[in-house]
Amino acid sequence: MKELMPIERIESKILLIRGHKVMLDRDLANLYEVETIRLREQVKRNHERFPEDFMFQISEDEAGIMVSQNAIPSRKSLGGHLPYVFTEQGVAMLSSVLRSKRAIAVNIQIMRAFVRLKQILAGNKDLAKRLDELESKYDEQFQGVFEAIRQLMAPPPVPPKRKIGFHS
Repeated sequence: MKELMPIERIESKILLIRGHKVMLDRDLANLYEVETIRLREQVKRNHERFPEDFMFQISEDEAGIMVSQNAIPSRKSLGGHLPYVFTEQGVAMLSSVLRSKRAIAVNIQIMRAFVRLKQILAGNKDLAKRLDELESKYDEQFQGVFEAIRQLMAPPPVPPKRKIGFHS
């Protein structure tokens, strides 16, 4: 399964919406190799298993932001519906609704991806804490070094979106 589903591919599908790490219903359906409408049907048939902290539908504004950040290619790609997003707990609950062998194997990989992201974030927090401790011990001559390290730890800036078409 690792060859079919690299964790990096799954990690690239995990988004931050409303302060939660989530995955889009269409991305999950793609990973499970089912149609998005079938995934939604199973969720609706088992709606009591998916409270708001497990799954929610994004708003029009959030969809617009996702298009502008290239998380989704366009509003048309949504098929006329605002997507549902699933938190880590919602993805785990999907395994009780989708019972194919593929769904089980994909869920295992998704859980590993969420755990790996948590470990990476925890490592960055630990590194930032240690850097603060070191900075407080040393004088101002090392200030530039600490600032350079902080810049290296920061995520890369999102490049501006290039306009397509003719410009006047």
